[in-house]
Amino acid sequence: MRHLMKSCLVVLATGFPLMAQADVKTIIEQTVTEQILPGYQGLANHAESLLLATDSHCGVDDPDLRDAWGAMMDAWTRVSHLRFGPSETDARAFALAFWPDPRGKTAKALNQLLTDLDPSVSDPAIFETVSVAARGLNALEFLLYDDAMRAAATPEYRCALIRAIATGLVDTSAAILSDWQGQYGDAMLNPVETGPYRGEGEVYQELYKALATGLEFATLSRLGRPLGTFDRPRPRRAELRRSGRSRHQLIVALEELSELAAILSSDHPEIASRFEVGFAEALDLAADPDDPIFASVSETSGRLKVEILQQSVERLRLIVTDELGPAIGVGVGFNALDGD
Repeated sequence: MRHLMKSCLVVLATGFPLMAQADVKTIIEQTVTEQILPGYQGLANHAESLLLATDSHCGVDDPDLRDAWGAMMDAWTRVSHLRFGPSETDARAFALAFWPDPRGKTAKALNQLLTDLDPSVSDPAIFETVSVAARGLNALEFLLYDDAMRAAATPEYRCALIRAIATGLVDTSAAILSDWQGQYGDAMLNPVETGPYRGEGEVYQELYKALATGLEFATLSRLGRPLGTFDRPRPRRAELRRSGRSRHQLIVALEELSELAAILSSDHPEIASRFEVGFAEALDLAADPDDPIFASVSETSGRLKVEILQQSVERLRLIVTDELGPAIGVGVGFNALDGD
């Protein structure tokens, strides 16, 4: 996961036409003002609502607390593909949501806190030094939905831990939003030679990479992890299976990625049309209320349906890399999920 966004984008020197600078500028402005800034504002707002909910609804079974957590999880999913700039500073993205977690670090870190009744939960400055695996939205899912976690320690300590996590989520979300509303947002809208982006082409590359990698993450992690292999399916590895939201989060991600795809392809109607049809197909396949956590991957017929869904998302990624990239003159230099 730490290497997820270390893909390298290169401008293809020959063979493909570059978009006019005016078109690139419009697309950048639209993405920043209609997607990125509202997305992070929504994340900060939902973090505040979650913290507020802990004041009067701190029981692990409380539906209002669970709803507030779910709303913030949705808000995070809508911006989770934007893994650059402020969200990557000080490992903020991992502090918001630590997943995938193949080594079970979240459960281990939480169990340690609950067993020791760790006093760091009463001091936000100290709690910031706790493992990121125990400080985010996925940690809250354990506390709200995992039977063993919900019974661990005392109700008072569990509540203090929930509030400590919610407080950290408020601080982290606010810091990301502040950076976007300030220097970083301006750096994308007005690139200069001495800034993080030297020109509008580099900004577009960053957004293109976010779309390609978001779709790849959906294919390899949100769907690939529970699919496992034919001989060894891994349904328990599905994202947010404890809360029954695995398929729901995929849908939220695809809806947001479809909007980004529409913006980035707005100057190429044929590609935009292919995106529209492809996302509609993927979202239709994803809408299966009878299998909310991809448990069906353990059965032949159910597995086939999830594989077909995975293939539909992969086709969308190929539209990005094989059609949109050449059309605008950029390409992914390395697989987005490769290591160094």
